[in-house]
Parts: sequence; C-alpha cells; structure tokens
Amino acid sequence: MRPTQLQDVAGQSELTDKDSWFAAMMAEGRAISCIFWGPPGVGKTTLATMMADAAGLPFSHLSAVSAGKAEVQAVVKQAKQQGKTWLLFLDEIHRFNKAQQDVLLPYIEDGTLVLVGATTENPSFSLNNALLSRCRMIVLQALEAADIESILNRACKHLQQQSAAFAVDADALQWLAESCDGDARYALNALESLFEADAHKQWSADAVQKQSLRRAARYDRDGDAHFDLISALHKCVRDSDADAAVYWLARMLEAGEQPLYISRRLIRMATEDIGLADPKALNIALDAHRMFEILGSPEGEQGLFETAIYLALAPKSNAAYVAEKSARKLAKQTQHTDVPRLLKNAPTKLMKQLGHGDGYQYAHHAVDGVVNQQHLPDGVQAELYQPVDRGFERTLKERIQWLNEKKGRGGQS
Repeated sequence: MRPTQLQDVAGQSELTDKDSWFAAMMAEGRAISCIFWGPPGVGKTTLATMMADAAGLPFSHLSAVSAGKAEVQAVVKQAKQQGKTWLLFLDEIHRFNKAQQDVLLPYIEDGTLVLVGATTENPSFSLNNALLSRCRMIVLQALEAADIESILNRACKHLQQQSAAFAVDADALQWLAESCDGDARYALNALESLFEADAHKQWSADAVQKQSLRRAARYDRDGDAHFDLISALHKCVRDSDADAAVYWLARMLEAGEQPLYISRRLIRMATEDIGLADPKALNIALDAHRMFEILGSPEGEQGLFETAIYLALAPKSNAAYVAEKSARKLAKQTQHTDVPRLLKNAPTKLMKQLGHGDGYQYAHHAVDGVVNQQHLPDGVQAELYQPVDRGFERTLKERIQWLNEKKGRGGQS
C-alpha cells in the first residue's frame, strides 16, 4: 500500500504540495541528505523511497537497531564498486552512537552516500553536530484522522480485489482512523487483522471495536512526549489556565505517566511560580503527594487534579525563585568573604577573646523586634528578594518597606 507518487502521500502538505521545495527537488531528479524526524507511521520510509526513485539512485535500507559500521561499510563498498552514489536510508538513526555516526561523515562529504535518516527522537539530543550540519532537518507531523481514513479506504479497495465480499462500514473506518493516534502503519495493520479474521464479512463499527484495540497514546517516559506534556502542564499552571492544566494532567496519566512524578513536578511549580504569593500552595502540593502515597491509584490521583487547579488559580510570583538564583550567583562570586564578626558564634572563651559576637544586638530586646546591624560580608550589598504586588507577597512587600523605615531610624524604638 506504499504510494509511489508524491500526490498520493497522505498528510505532510508542506512537502507534498506541488509548489513545495520537496516536490520541486523531486521533479528535478535530485536527492539530498536529510533527517526525517517524526512519530511512527507518518511516511518517513515512503518519502525516502520516492526520493531515491526520483533521483534514480540505488537504495539500501538499514535499521540502526541491528546494523552497525560493518553494514554501512558494505553499502559504501558496493557504491564505490559500481561508481554510483547510493541512497542509504537509515531507520532509527538515533540508535547509532557517536563513533557509528562519524563513520557516515566522509561518505556524505564525498558524495558516495546520500544519507536519509529516520528518527522518532529529538535529533538535537541524539545526533552529533557534525552529522546534523551535513543533513537537512525535515519535521513530519502525526497524520490527521481524515488522512488515515483516506489511506484505509484505498487499502479496502485493494483488499476487495482479493475478496469482493470484504467491506468495512464508513463509521468503522472512521473509528479506526481516530483510534490509531496518527499512525498509518498501525491503522493498516488493524485493517489487515480484520481481513485475516474474516475476509468475507461486512465489518460494522461495533464488530471492529471488539476485534481491535485502541492504540496506546504515543508516549515515552524518557522521550520528547514526556517532556512536552510536562512542559505544557507547567506552562498552563503558570499562565493560570486551570482547564488546560487538568487536561494536560489527564493526558499524562492516561498515557501511563507515574503519578508521583507529576506530584513532584507540581511541588516544584508551587515554589517556582507561586512561591510566597500564596504560601498555602506548597502545603497543598505536599498534601497531594502524601495522599497518593496513602491511597494509590486511582483515588490518590484526585489530589493531583485538585492541586493543579489550585496552583493554576493561585496568584503568581517567581520572586523567591529569582532570589534563590541571584543568591547562589552572589554566593559563588563572594565565597572568599568572611562572616561579619558580630554574627560569628562564640561558644568558647578563646572565640570571645577574638571578638566573635562583639556588638551583636539581640532582636527580641528591641521594642519592635527590629535591629539595624551588618548581616552581609564587608563590601557585599544585595537586594535579592523583590516581592510582587500580588497575593500574600503584597503584604510581605509592605513588611519589607516598614522594616527598612525602622532600620533607617536606627532599628530600635
């Protein structure tokens, strides 16, 4: 069922439209070294095959899961023997380590190989810069349900050439297209399983659903989907969109993410994006973590949704987070400075003789509990915490202003 003409490829209109750069390249009979990055079943192999055919290049298909240097060298040897440029399609190219990737470089450079790599992983993390600089990056998207439905209709006509009685109702095809999560290969395999189960049957939507399993969502706890979804959740909480926050939380849980991982990230959001604008936010996030530890799934997950909603609707401030980063930077720059003598501990007679603690004012002896004395090392000045005018931090800002006024009068009443 693999299409042989660009106009028959479903989806990826930025490549398949007749006015696209890819279509123009194909029409000119050229091929370029490139990396196709996208989810499974969206046409990476198909486009590579078409590129080789359009350019009239011999084609070799290797998978980096099982191939290595020896297999690449064998293709190179064949290309050199025939005196032809060879198009090497390397599936799962992210599986190649740095040394294996380096083997490809001179042959791409001298024109022995046109490399077309395919990967479902972010190439900027898995491929070295030398290889990336020699290849054009082409990002492919998951197919829309309508695209997959058209693929399934074409496949049904093909199967009916083998058994005219085989048919699948339109609503059943629509369900298959929507349930495969943008993966055409998965959809075709599901259709094939129906044909193998009964090639003389009119398949209804109910029968198809009983026969088929809905494809699990594309998700890898160590991959891009993992980081993209938690990033979406974090940003929606920060942007005070409770509806979107609970949606992305649900997406992660439905995809199989560990609830305690999400809980830990919610705790981080409570301190990074809300901070002291609402001090209760951290307690609520910690309570949700403890709730899940006690109840487990699914009841314990309710606390995560409650927390996400609360954090999204809470007043926002990253002042404490910024203060932490500024304080760490200042601490590194001034780590050679000494603690002011009045702040030093003096548990022994010798330390007292050395002047440790001399001049220290005990705040509780002041009428307002406020004293004016040196707290930072000599020569170090900093205003690290800058509260915002939102939530409880407005109160803290007023407190800081009051303290500064008191200290300006000498710090004691």
